[in-house]
Amino acid sequence: MHIRYLTAGESHGKALVSIIEGIPNGLRLDTGLIDRELKKRMKGYGRGKRMLIENDKAEILSGTRKGKTLGSPIAILIKNKDYRIEALSAITSPRPGHADLAGVLKFEETDIRNILERASARETASRVATGAIARILLGNFGIEILSHVTAIGGVKAEGEKLSFKGIKGTLEKSPVRCRDLRASRLMCREIDKAKARGDTLGGVFEVVACGVPVGLGSYTQWDKRLDAALARAVMSIPGVKGVEVGSGFCAACEPGSRVHDEILFNGKLKKFSRRTNNAGGIEGGISNGENIVLRAAMKPIATLSKPLASVNIKSKKTTKAAVERADVCVVPSAGVIAEAVLAIEIACAFTEKFGGDSLPEMKRNYEGYIKRLRKR
Repeated sequence: MHIRYLTAGESHGKALVSIIEGIPNGLRLDTGLIDRELKKRMKGYGRGKRMLIENDKAEILSGTRKGKTLGSPIAILIKNKDYRIEALSAITSPRPGHADLAGVLKFEETDIRNILERASARETASRVATGAIARILLGNFGIEILSHVTAIGGVKAEGEKLSFKGIKGTLEKSPVRCRDLRASRLMCREIDKAKARGDTLGGVFEVVACGVPVGLGSYTQWDKRLDAALARAVMSIPGVKGVEVGSGFCAACEPGSRVHDEILFNGKLKKFSRRTNNAGGIEGGISNGENIVLRAAMKPIATLSKPLASVNIKSKKTTKAAVERADVCVVPSAGVIAEAVLAIEIACAFTEKFGGDSLPEMKRNYEGYIKRLRKR
């Protein structure tokens, strides 16, 4: 069994649609959890007016009966309230930093509207809904995923590194999902300043998966490496320009004696562990039982209310870039999307490892594997 999914829909089209295949039979779906994840994506200081219009809710069209999955493909619908794609005017001035120009050249278009409608980050709502189903599956095996912001603009979170539960407990108090509440206030101020000058801000977020068992992924082929799959998934989020696993680029500046995680063994629990987690929970493309940790750098939003110079694609004359309704900063939301895509990829590796057409079968396979690990 292998999980795969597709999404469809445009920013101002009728709806967003996703289909996910490979979820085992017998999984009880909490539609409230799916909707809560969609709400999380819409929140965050710096979001634009579109989030005041939409009220994202997932409607499951297929693949379930009486609240449980059937093992068949699951189709999810998210209706757009701001549905006006046919009435929107043409755009001819591409925005620097967006898919506008590359898209019209690739697809032989003369109207940028036909590019930006799908290139828009609105598409990620489908991935969050799909990821929520993957989270429900993983939750049956004690796997949790969260994200938090570590930097926005020039402001960085400081203080001692918190545990998974410690981070979880502080996020609701921060409008930008930052564990450092003092830095959170400074980040909000920077967002306000950027908005006042017609600018946008990027930043860095961290996403953490806790409870992932050792053994997901493989070194046997390049495309089976778990870190590669996770990095690709996070990099696919619009605006993300860099991804690192564990200590990432910092590891390149240190000797091996300070980078590699010393191995311990707990005789009581009969379990191997690491003294540190610079590897970010993955070694040789395989999960090692520690928390999986990724960080991503997100560029500022491409649409500026005080636009940069551009060129009209028809007249070839210098002009200002088009101005669309947009956000000032979406780093917190990007973290929520990263939680979703990580959940999908980990669930994919999980189902590949433990198989099972039904949830009970998957649980039996998982429990047998865990028992074997404890006998080593």
